[in-house]
Amino acid sequence: MKTIIQLSDHFTYKKLFRFCLPPIIMMIFTSIYGVVDGLFVSNFVGKVPFAAINLIYPFVMILGGVGFMIGTGGSAWVAKTLGEGDAENACRYFTMMIKLTTILGIVLSVFGIALLRPISCLLGATKAMVDDCVMYGRIVLGFNTAFMLQNVFQTFLTTAEKPKLGLAATVAAGITNMTLDALFIAVFKWGVAGAALATGISQCVGGILPLIYFLRPNGSLLRLVKTKMEGSVLVKACVNGSSELMSNIAASLVSVLYNLQLLRLEGENGVAAYGTLMYIQFIFIAVFIGYTIGTAPVISYHYGAQNHDELKSLLRKSLILMGAAGVIMMILANVLAGPLASIFVGYDAKLFEMTKHAFRLFSFSFLLAGINIFASAFFTALNNGGISAAISFLRTLVFQVLSVLILPIFFQLDGIWWAITVAELLACFITMTFLIAKRKKYHY
Repeated sequence: MKTIIQLSDHFTYKKLFRFCLPPIIMMIFTSIYGVVDGLFVSNFVGKVPFAAINLIYPFVMILGGVGFMIGTGGSAWVAKTLGEGDAENACRYFTMMIKLTTILGIVLSVFGIALLRPISCLLGATKAMVDDCVMYGRIVLGFNTAFMLQNVFQTFLTTAEKPKLGLAATVAAGITNMTLDALFIAVFKWGVAGAALATGISQCVGGILPLIYFLRPNGSLLRLVKTKMEGSVLVKACVNGSSELMSNIAASLVSVLYNLQLLRLEGENGVAAYGTLMYIQFIFIAVFIGYTIGTAPVISYHYGAQNHDELKSLLRKSLILMGAAGVIMMILANVLAGPLASIFVGYDAKLFEMTKHAFRLFSFSFLLAGINIFASAFFTALNNGGISAAISFLRTLVFQVLSVLILPIFFQLDGIWWAITVAELLACFITMTFLIAKRKKYHY
């Protein structure tokens, strides 16, 4: 019988693999069922509604990304507190994070729904796209609180030493989404509204099931308790997790810029091709994100416990694993470019060729993406939100904006597909600079 892995353990490669596998599978599954919306809409409704979803999706993700901020920043604070041996305060801080998520979820939902039509027009929606943008966005944002809770619990379940429970909740949500997509879109012919409803209902499954678990007596490190809200704790957690929110906002803003550039160069075909790339990228990047979800609470715990040798070991092993995974991802992306593009846009020969070519150029970004993503999460886990935010801000916004504006001047459409690889390369220099500069402070 396998022993339960605890945050306080020494992590070998084997133990890292076992502990991180559930959140990795969880994130891959989350990405796959997120892709299903686009797959059904593209094949059963058409490429214009597909482009409409891709156009408004960045705005939806900015609002939902607040959940990632609270989850990553809050779990780092809670895991550090556990490492210091203060389980009572850890549960209090955890409860505060869940309350804050619920309150902000409701406020942001109302705000987002009210502004959807002007936001859609601002993002460049054509007359053919705007109604679908508004319909999809309003329905999905109606479930935004559940989505934010799902994002928060994905991290906290690992901190609670229950990564398999997080995987189970995600699988349940994924099965719900895929089943309802098939029913609402392919059978009932509800189109974009069906895709949005399927997503929203599945987010309720992913957000509410863990909430019920923590509300009841349980055998994990965390539980929901009666406590007052403490502004200083919430601010520290949010500032620390700001890199994740920054990453979400930046990625969404950059997506808007990509879409505007592609509308100018290739029209709706360009937006549809980019949307396909983003859906496929979610699956590949999910491996890196899942790994950081698994390792972040371990790093925070050992930082709180001042186990410097374990910190050094975790960093070294993680950089090796992320580098190796990046090479494998790049090779897989090149080999699978054609089949994956065919699944989404195989019905349109011109769009298929554009998407396949784009993904082969895009694939080189995976070589360094894992290292950059891990480094940002590493500093969040050390409760250094400033450096984490700097890496995320430069990687996902500054370098990508510069690349997507400058490269098309020289390489036209190919410049857009190369932009993310150039941004990852520049970000890697920043990542290594910070890791070297702070090695003595954190003793890794």
